[in-house]
Amino acid sequence: MGNRRGRGGFLAPMYVFAIIWLFSAICFPLYEVWGILLTLGLCAAGAFIAGKASAKRAMKKEREAAEAAAAKAAEEARKHPKKKSYGPEIDPILEEGNKALSEMGRLYMSIKDPEVRSKINEIMRITDKITQDAIDDPKDIPQIKKFMNYYLPTTLKLLNAYDRMSSLGIEGENLDKSMKNINEMLDAAIEAYKKRLDSLFANQALDIETDIEVMNTMLAREGLSADNEFDLSAQAKKIEREQQMQGQVQQAQGQVRQMPQ
Repeated sequence: MGNRRGRGGFLAPMYVFAIIWLFSAICFPLYEVWGILLTLGLCAAGAFIAGKASAKRAMKKEREAAEAAAAKAAEEARKHPKKKSYGPEIDPILEEGNKALSEMGRLYMSIKDPEVRSKINEIMRITDKITQDAIDDPKDIPQIKKFMNYYLPTTLKLLNAYDRMSSLGIEGENLDKSMKNINEMLDAAIEAYKKRLDSLFANQALDIETDIEVMNTMLAREGLSADNEFDLSAQAKKIEREQQMQGQVQQAQGQVRQMPQ
């Protein structure tokens, strides 16, 4: 593009120079000195103006091309946003979880039984929470991997089997029995998924209990626990005891002064 603009920027002034020279040859006596000087001046001025205009047009075209390229790049970025990376251990879990959720969404749309669809929706909800826990607490990754490598693929396999059998549109003893077993299995799967999700919060629950114990110890050490300054009844009793002690001391002092010398 730079070479093309260079050639265009050079040729345009030359063309203008030549055209003005031809018209000047017709209008002015080039055999006279003043005619030659006038023609050269007009040609130079025309070539200068043509060069400026040509350069301006070329810059405008380049700017428009750059803006078009930037707009295209922005559109591509919008259509294909760059995924945030959470690390080599977490990224595969998130990718596998998203694939499983996408497949469950397809099965949800394909299966017509409202009861089964409701169970699929619940499984999707719990699966998403388990997958996201890899980001919140990387220490749970081994448990999440076990869930992703066995429980989730097995559930998807059975759901796909249910989808295939229900799409046949026929009734049969074996088909009905298999579909009923899968439907019942989904209840057990939901309970297992919930227990797995609850177990992932065991570490967080332990951390919370530890933090509470440390806070209580610090408050007690500083005299700021609920049993001390923040307990109004305890404060009142403390003041009452101090007043009683002061009264007893004053009474003893009075008795001493009344004793005969």
